[in-house]
Amino acid sequence: MRVLVRTPNWLGDTVMALPALLALRSHFADEVLVAAAPRAFAPLLSAVAAVDETVLLSREHSGRRGRNIEAEQLRSGRFDLAVLLPNSFGSAWVARRAGIVERWGYATRARGWLLTRAVPRSHRRSRLHQGDEYLGLLRKLGIEPKPVATTITAPPWMLARARRLLEDAGWDGERPLIGMAPGAAYGHAKRWLPDRYARVAGRLADTQGAVVVLVGDGHDRDTGYAIESSLVAAGGGGTVAGVVNLIGRTDLSQLIGLLAVLRALISSDSGAMHLAAALGVPVAAIFGPTDDRLTAPVGRHVVLTHNVWCRPCFLRDCPIDHRCMTGISEDRVFQAVTDQLLLPAAGGRT
Repeated sequence: MRVLVRTPNWLGDTVMALPALLALRSHFADEVLVAAAPRAFAPLLSAVAAVDETVLLSREHSGRRGRNIEAEQLRSGRFDLAVLLPNSFGSAWVARRAGIVERWGYATRARGWLLTRAVPRSHRRSRLHQGDEYLGLLRKLGIEPKPVATTITAPPWMLARARRLLEDAGWDGERPLIGMAPGAAYGHAKRWLPDRYARVAGRLADTQGAVVVLVGDGHDRDTGYAIESSLVAAGGGGTVAGVVNLIGRTDLSQLIGLLAVLRALISSDSGAMHLAAALGVPVAAIFGPTDDRLTAPVGRHVVLTHNVWCRPCFLRDCPIDHRCMTGISEDRVFQAVTDQLLLPAAGGRT
């Protein structure tokens, strides 16, 4: 039997779905398990020993045309069963259009009639962690997941690519590495203030002897430049030398390799945050407009929030004064890293 697992469309959601993917691997041990995911996520799936094949979905077209193209891709795989982790109407429509006989998933967004096993879900917004939502679907399908700690292991070639990038940027191979992921694809409201990232970076470089590595995709470049500018404005030439800005300079495989060699990561609610947690890297997660009960990193982490009446709002841009983020001080973030994450349990990483 050929079993298809349709992964979520966001990087962080896909990482949170990895325990469910591993549970499906265990349950369908004697079957061919195939993951269908956006093409950009190929390096992530290659780092997870869970699937036999991957179908890399093109996202060049949206709407009906995009769904038709995706359905034709899946039709050629001749799948017997599709387990749909996204709750979208489109993912169920595509599976049916592709001629997949068995289609399992949550009965959300009026798509129950498109599924052969439609699992009921409360109409009220769930307060389960997103990873538990995926595992909950499997339990209701009669698949009991086993506890999983770290779900990603960076292969040697990813680590080698990351180390070359760091060495080219001036890393001596010895100083401890602490990462910062200041961006967020969801929107500006999820981003902590660049000048505070800069001050924390300077303090970590000065007091811990660390090299602080800024990571993120091309959309986060302005945030990286703002952090560098704040460091320069503070007059710390030596401090700037302790910060390496790699924002917009990595693909996903390099990012996975970079995160894997960190002692700790400071991050907004983002895909990088979830990747680091899945790699077993301690994370200081800064949450503003989103709900940490739903998407906190899994594993050894510290969640930093400032509770105000309007949080969580889930808005991409704050219409008032961004108080949920401005209320989180640099001291709290610095102490979260030095007092709680940089402990012997996190040792062994360089």
